This record gives sequence, structure tokens and C-alpha cells, in this order.
Amino acid sequence: MKDNNLNRNKMRILLIGANGEIGRIIKPAFAENHEIISAGRNSSDYHVNIADVNSIEKLFQQIGEIDSCICVAGDCYTGDLLSLDEEKLNIGIENKLLAQINLILIGQKFINDNGSFTLTSGKMGDKPVKNNIAKAIVNGGINSFVLAASLELERGIRINAISPAKVADIPIDDLTNAYLKSVESSLNGEIIKVNY
Repeated sequence: MKDNNLNRNKMRILLIGANGEIGRIIKPAFAENHEIISAGRNSSDYHVNIADVNSIEKLFQQIGEIDSCICVAGDCYTGDLLSLDEEKLNIGIENKLLAQINLILIGQKFINDNGSFTLTSGKMGDKPVKNNIAKAIVNGGINSFVLAASLELERGIRINAISPAKVADIPIDDLTNAYLKSVESSLNGEIIKVNY
């Protein structure tokens, strides 16, 4: 059931990771009512490497002003504590945690008043399981950043995180509705947990 309090006005939305697992699921739902600008490492409207601040800056300069930015991109190492080292830990820190933080630090200059950012963390930030220490650190960091940044973003800009369980186990409508809720409602500083 869809929330009738959602903003269905047409927005210009940047979807980073549009051709990834989550991006392919949520993009059609957003495209029904909004203009979607897709970005990613591979086949998208725009190429971006979110681990590179210069690439992020170039992306925002190319696309201009937007109403919302959704990030469903970012790599992270999976493995046990004994296999974890600084290099493996940095995969997630650089490619997911810092990458999404840098999207906000840079993107806040390009997002319209009352716009929104939606980041993606994951269940491991709240409920870690064995062999996922790096994901627990990275996802927990994203959640903490969202909670803190929501207190300081200016011009009515909102920020939320979607924290999904294993995507393959989530009903498509549940996942899609979580992202729609973040973008189209007035939520700010929320960690929206999906399927856990």
C-alpha cells in the first residue's frame, strides 16, 4: 500500500548505481513520476567513480541542479576477522563509506533547496553476522553519518539511509517503497530498515 502523503511532484533525481542490483529494482518505480539521471561505473547516462572526489565533482558539474540524489553503489570486503587487514578494510571505507560521504559534501552545493540525499548502508551495520566485520564497520559508519549530517544540512536539505537485509531475500515492493519513502516524504535523519 502506497503512502498518500508522499510528494508525487516531478523531481530531477540522480541515481548512482542505477545498473547495479538495487538500482535495477528501484529505477522503474522512480521513472514513473520523476526524471531519472543514471550514473555508475559502467553503462549509465553518466560515468562516475564515487571513490574519486574529482569524478564526483565532475558528475555534479555535468548534470547541474537536482532535487534528489540516491546512492545504491559501493563495494565492501566480505571475510572473517583473521583474513581482514587494512587493505581489505579500506575497500569498503573508500568505495562505500567515504564515497557516499563525499557525495554529500560535494553534492550539497548542487542540490536544490528542500532536496534530499538517500544513502545505502545495510543490515550488517545493526545486526552483524560472522564474516562481515568490514560491512559492519562501513554500514554503521554510514548510519552514524546520516544521523549527524541530518542535524546540519542547510536549506531544508534532508538525508536518510536505506538499510536493507540481503537484497535477494527482500520483496521488490518493500525495497522500492523504502527508497520512495526516503525521497518523496519529509523524513530526515532516518535509517529505514528493510526486511529485518
